[in-house]
Formats: sequence, structure tokens, C-alpha cells
Amino acid sequence: MSDLLFPEIQPHRSGRLAVDDVHTLYWEECGNPDGVPVLFLHGGPGGGTSPMHRRFFDPAYYRIVLFDQRGAGQSTPLGEYRNNTTTHLIADIEVLRQMLDVEQWLVFGGSWGSTLSLAYGEAHPEACLGFILRGIFLCTKAEVDWFVNGIGHFYPEVHAEFAAQIPASERDNLLEAYSQRLFNDDPAVYLPAARSWSRYEGSCLFLEPQSSTIAQFETDAVCTSLGRLEAHYMYHAGFMAEDQLVQQVGKIRHLPAVIIQGRYDVICPPKSAYRLHQAWPESTLHIIPDAGHAAMEPGTATALMKATEEFKLQGKFS
Repeated sequence: MSDLLFPEIQPHRSGRLAVDDVHTLYWEECGNPDGVPVLFLHGGPGGGTSPMHRRFFDPAYYRIVLFDQRGAGQSTPLGEYRNNTTTHLIADIEVLRQMLDVEQWLVFGGSWGSTLSLAYGEAHPEACLGFILRGIFLCTKAEVDWFVNGIGHFYPEVHAEFAAQIPASERDNLLEAYSQRLFNDDPAVYLPAARSWSRYEGSCLFLEPQSSTIAQFETDAVCTSLGRLEAHYMYHAGFMAEDQLVQQVGKIRHLPAVIIQGRYDVICPPKSAYRLHQAWPESTLHIIPDAGHAAMEPGTATALMKATEEFKLQGKFS
């Protein structure tokens, strides 16, 4: 898989940015300091960045900016959901853009990263050159219900294990039940719930489940941020009006965009990508026939690399 990406690179600068009296963000910059800026927005919420994420972009051409969103990755405090909303994250991106003296950048995001890319773009279209979006999540009620309940149609045994962590009397509303535990300040309460939530997602990411991914998702560091923050944002409908991202897509329809979607993505089913494309007919939609949700599946990674190269060569997507 790693052979499909650009070679490993190290940041040429990085730092920590205090955005309020609670949250401090980790950020890094790689590639060409004078290149075309590209912003990588990770998934989750709470997923964090990894060195692999630097490698979707030609480092000779792009000025690659990555950061860990509030409560995720190397940002602190880990898993903190207070002062953590979509509005906060959009404002953080603008603070980072201005700090780095970036006028405009290409915005690249998958899963929750696609949600945040759209929300940011619709709030600040003047700051965006275009969008590379993967595994579309519009944060509608139907999508949240699908994640919490609908995945069981494809992974019944995984969903049964997820539900089994909650007493039978509370299983009619798993999001509420998990939220009650995940938002507790006692690690003895929230960690088991976070581990169960994270294992549930990790078991369904790939077309063929990867045991190494599931094990990684069960670690304290990953599950603390992923479990708590995903539930936080889902519980609050992404802190947006219902279907806001589709209804306001007219604000960014003039910008080039490509949508890359796994055909067998059970985390974020293809219907959302199709709905977004229908509302944004100027965008390009690629359905990857042999992929689930993960960015690192071969067909999806290849399409993402192709997209960054197309934008490099022609400033648009085909």
C-alpha cells in the first residue's frame, strides 16, 4: 500500500498553537515552503494525523499543512469535548491559515474531514482553491442513525458486540447510552465505552477487516479521542442545521472538487457522496469499485494520489 504514495518525508517545521485557555493544537508543515498550499483535514472527529497522511502530495510541488484538531492526536487535552464544535474548528483553521500567511489553499479531507472541509469552505470560500473529498459524511440524522444502528445490516456480529456493552434497558438509544458514559470525567467509566465504540468503527473500515487496524483503534490514545469526539459530534448533529452542507453548497460550486467514494463503504455509505454530487454537478465523482471506507485501500489511495497530481498539472479534476 505504501508503495502507491510519495516517499516518506519529515516536517520542516512544526509547532503548538494555543487557540483558547483549554485547547492547544499540534501543527506541521512539509514539502515545498514556496509551493501551492494544501490543507489536510483528518477524520474522526478525533482521528488525528499520521506520517502517512503527508504522502498523498508531491513534496516538490505542494506546501503541505497538517494539524490535529481539538482533542485529537498530539493536540491537548486529548479527548476533550468541551469548547469543541464545528464553529471552533473552522475558526482554528483560519487562525492557522493566517499564522502561516497562506492566502488560499487546496482543502483535502476524508470522512469527518470531508464534513469539516465542506463546512470550512462554505464559511470561507475565498480561502479555498478547491477540494479533494473522500468518504463523504454530511452529518445528517440519517447518517448518524446509520452509523449507530444501520451498520448492523452488514456487520451484525460487530454491531451486536457494540450494543452488548450497554444494558438491555438502554439499547433503544445507543447514541444516548454511549454518550452518557463517554462524557463522564472518570476514565473507569469512559474508557471501556470509548474502546467499544472505537473497536466498532475499526472493525468496519476496510472492505476486508484488518486486525492491525482494530488493535490500533483499541489503544487508549486512539479510543479516548475517537470514541469521545465522534459521539460528541454525532450527539450534537455536527453543530449544524440538518442538511446544512448540501443546502449551502452553492457557496463553493464555482471551485473545483473531486469526490472519491468506496462502493462498499459501510461507515459512510455512497448515497451521501451521490447526494453531494447531485447538488454540486460541477464536481467530479469517482466510485471506487473494490473499496470500503479507509483511505489506505489501494483503489482509494490511487484515486487520491491521482487527484493531487491532476490539480498540480491542470488546477482541476477529471
